[in-house]
Amino acid sequence: MRKLLLISVLFLTGCTPVVNLEAAEGSNDPLCAEVSVRLPQELGNLKQRETNSQATSAWGEPAAVLLRCGLEGVEVSTLPCVTAGDVDWLVDDSNAPSYRFISYARFPAVEVVVDSTKASGVTSLEGLAQAVSQIPATKVCSEVQN
Repeated sequence: MRKLLLISVLFLTGCTPVVNLEAAEGSNDPLCAEVSVRLPQELGNLKQRETNSQATSAWGEPAAVLLRCGLEGVEVSTLPCVTAGDVDWLVDDSNAPSYRFISYARFPAVEVVVDSTKASGVTSLEGLAQAVSQIPATKVCSEVQN
């Protein structure tokens, strides 16, 4: 349900100046603050937008990339794992062309949802890597256990 809500927000944020996002349960983690202060003002050609929740961000008009920090970390998954900008990501393509990426083996986890009809997933993840890497990784993709 949460995933559907988040993806619905992705398509409904074009008409409002502030993007409405639900904060993750662990959004008050100090590491999320470290991520938040390092987020880029632009991802590719998409400008950062104001959001209404702690440890969240959005880019594009309408919003094409959404970010939430403070999710429960994941070390075991059946989802494919990719590396972009030295950060490992689990890829959920169940709602393609919207892709959900979850930082792998970082506690707390960062979630990024990309509408691939409006933004490049690789460009977005690479642009966010410096900020997300503030949360130390406990494993790497090659250690994904199914």
